[in-house]
Amino acid sequence: MNLKNCRSGENRSDKMDYDQLLQESKLLKIDTYEKQMTPSIKGLYADNVIFINKDISTRSEKACILAEELGHYHTTSGNILDQQKIANLQREKRARTWAYEKIVPLSKIITAYNQNIENHHELAEFLGVTENFLEKALQRYQEIYGLTCEIGGYIICFEPLDIKNDTTK
Repeated sequence: MNLKNCRSGENRSDKMDYDQLLQESKLLKIDTYEKQMTPSIKGLYADNVIFINKDISTRSEKACILAEELGHYHTTSGNILDQQKIANLQREKRARTWAYEKIVPLSKIITAYNQNIENHHELAEFLGVTENFLEKALQRYQEIYGLTCEIGGYIICFEPLDIKNDTTK
């Protein structure tokens, strides 16, 4: 089997929740506000200010949105609202990839495996993200690494999600 080595991502064993992301924003001197917005807009980043739609009901979804907006801070800038432009789509993908690696790092998926997390619902809850965000993160990892990758003695298969301890060879 030809395995790619994966980046481990965040090295923390706890989940990166909404409050921790707010703290990170503060450390980066980014002002973050919850504001009434059009329902189709969940978050915006511009000029060291992040707006999160106040109508988002769960903290896990707010964490996903805030992580993506922090991804824009770290990876992109400028007006990318027109998603018909390829350059804007690429910037959006970079920001989302940053968010996936931040709050759904492969190292935490392995931690969940070691704690006997058995399905996507439990995994999303363990990570503090929405199931949709988890699914998109796994799809993105598959785009990056292919069907499988190796990290720290574990083999992660992305479709279907499965983990094997490679140290038992």
